[in-house]
Amino acid sequence: MRLVLFDCDGTLADSQNSIARAMDEAFVAARLPPPGKAKTRTIVGLSVPEAIRRLAPAADIEQQVRLATDFRAAAQRIRLLTAEDPLFEGADMAIRSLAKRNDTALGLATGKSRRGVDRLIAHHEWDGFFATLQTADDNPSKPHPGMIEAALRETGAIATDTIMIGDTTYDIEMARAAGVRAIAVAWGYHPVADLERAGAHAVAADFRALMQMLG
Repeated sequence: MRLVLFDCDGTLADSQNSIARAMDEAFVAARLPPPGKAKTRTIVGLSVPEAIRRLAPAADIEQQVRLATDFRAAAQRIRLLTAEDPLFEGADMAIRSLAKRNDTALGLATGKSRRGVDRLIAHHEWDGFFATLQTADDNPSKPHPGMIEAALRETGAIATDTIMIGDTTYDIEMARAAGVRAIAVAWGYHPVADLERAGAHAVAADFRALMQMLG
């Protein structure tokens, strides 16, 4: 059985606007210069604490904890006031097609919270499609291989039959560290050149190309 793991933000869903808005609100509340969308895009995919550490390296631990708390609160408020982040073109069809295959198990490996993942699945009616859901709530932040290792344990899949699909160098580095195939996507938040340097085995230009790679 082949295991295909997807990242969420930047790979399946275009969430940069809501994430950047919540991050800016958290920094403004802390009376710090807001990082802005371009800088925030670079940390999408990391766990919230690790993202804050990278965006505010000079902040002390207390400030970083407060920033993380305020970011989560802002993100939740924005989710309640706006529609769910849109999927990239072709994402829904790809997930539904792969979920029907008898030779493939699907999973998510994401820096999102489990609550965010559950909301994404419910909104797009993907219930029952995923054999494993690995989030930042229960695993070390990417690029640590913990999410993939947990997915392998949960599904019984082996590394050589597993593919990780993501849009950031954190996804690619995580996949390489776990010994699984890494497919990068070109429509996400990190430049293709960086994804290739990180060790991507292949780069998909769009979901059609990705599905061809998956066979």
